[in-house]
Amino acid sequence: MMKILEKDQVYGAVKTNPVYVRPTDRPVRFAAGDKVQAKNINPLGHTRLPRYVRGRIGTVVRHQGSFVFPDTYAHGKGENPQHVYSVRFEAQALWGEETQSKDAVYLDLWDDYIEPANGAKGE
Repeated sequence: MMKILEKDQVYGAVKTNPVYVRPTDRPVRFAAGDKVQAKNINPLGHTRLPRYVRGRIGTVVRHQGSFVFPDTYAHGKGENPQHVYSVRFEAQALWGEETQSKDAVYLDLWDDYIEPANGAKGE
C-alpha cells in the first residue's frame, strides 16, 4: 500500500526519490524519425500508457535511455528494464481536425507500449 505523505513530507520524499535508470540487454528498436504506433492495450492495474494515445501513430523524437518498467514494478513482478522513447503525437491525430494543426503532445513511452507503425505516412 502506498504511503500518503503529509504536505511537509513531500519535498523530502521527492529529494530522496530513488533513481530508476537501469541497463538492459534489449536492443534499441527505434531512432528519431521512426513512426511508431502505441499499442491498444487495456491492462488490469497500473500503466503509464494514456488511453488517448492507444492505437495512435506518433514519431520518435529521441531515445531517453533505459529505465525500470513501472507496469511490472508496481505489481511486484520485477524491474523489467527497457528503453524509453520520447514520442510526438500530433494533436489532430488525437483529438480531430478542429484542434490546432501546430499542437502536439510528447510522451515518454516504454518499449512494451509501442510497435513499428507499418506503412504509416504520419500522424
